[in-house]
Amino acid sequence: MITLSTLQAMKEQQNKITMLTCYEYSFAQLMDEAGVDILLIGDSLGMTVQGHSTTLPVTLEQMCYHTQAVARGVKNALVLADLPFGSYQQSKEQAFVSASELMAAGAHMVKLEGGTHMVETTAFLQQRGIPVCAHLGLTPQSVNAFGGYKVQAKNDLEAKNLLKDAKAHEEAGAGMVLMECVPAELAARVTTELSCPTIGIGAGIDCDGQVLVVHDILGIYTGKTPKFVKNFMQGNSSIQEAICAYVKEVKERTFPTLAHSF
Repeated sequence: MITLSTLQAMKEQQNKITMLTCYEYSFAQLMDEAGVDILLIGDSLGMTVQGHSTTLPVTLEQMCYHTQAVARGVKNALVLADLPFGSYQQSKEQAFVSASELMAAGAHMVKLEGGTHMVETTAFLQQRGIPVCAHLGLTPQSVNAFGGYKVQAKNDLEAKNLLKDAKAHEEAGAGMVLMECVPAELAARVTTELSCPTIGIGAGIDCDGQVLVVHDILGIYTGKTPKFVKNFMQGNSSIQEAICAYVKEVKERTFPTLAHSF
């Protein structure tokens, strides 16, 4: 069974960590058998499963439902669940109640979005036995504030602030930091300066691990494909082969390439 200690050892041994989004039992079994290290019940299900234009409508009840389904299919992977919009920003006490529900549903760790302003919440949860992954860079729950899905921390001040945020979360007890849509050079620096593992999506090859939305790696999407996405169904004859190919390329450091980075 993969634990936070396992992931920490993987970082120290420079073994790449693999993560994919997962929303239900059957895919959980497939991913687990393929050797995916972390299954993320992402609030991205609001878009991929429910058909919303953002992640914002997803409720805590829905996240618990999908977490339960995924947890039933897992034997080895670590189960990471998103705290959905509105379920943790009001107070650290609110975050604890919400995170407790996700942990009871089968999560091994929860993910929250936000920089320094969420550090106190990270500490509050960690001190009460709830492992936390801090999500920095492009945080989809703040898409309206960002004015769309755009690359973050492109100038020196923003980059400095992101590094500061990452270090603050680690000092507060975060077990992992996920960076989305940030320049590869910055993500590499954050990875080097943090002791805890980093996971990237559109953040270059130098993060300790990678994550993608499973629908994206299987070519199940409409509209414009994000730069950081690769369709692993191409050249493979089954979903299982595609997932195994993703794991292999991340482990062997052939994905992501410069073409998938900012």
